[in-house]
Amino acid sequence: MILRSTILALAVTGGAAQAQAQAQTQHCSDHETMVRHLAEGWGESRQSIALDAGNSVVELFASPETGTWTLTLTQAGGETCMVASGHAWEMVAESLPVLDEGA
Repeated sequence: MILRSTILALAVTGGAAQAQAQAQTQHCSDHETMVRHLAEGWGESRQSIALDAGNSVVELFASPETGTWTLTLTQAGGETCMVASGHAWEMVAESLPVLDEGA
């Protein structure tokens, strides 16, 4: 749910363009270095991956043990940048709600 909300917020606000504009204040590096940093520093591993409207790769890294999470954005041929991070992450698998109760 949090990932969907975050991805939706990125898409609505311009996702890749916003991330590129903020790259100066964000932490960016090549993808391999970012993955290693998140694993070694925070115990986070990739939990999900998606493409945004601009075909940039959006990844959610998280640690089930500590609850920390980091959302990254990678543009084709570009650096990977941290877009958001936080704590209290937990995996959920919710079923779709029944929308037509008369069926």
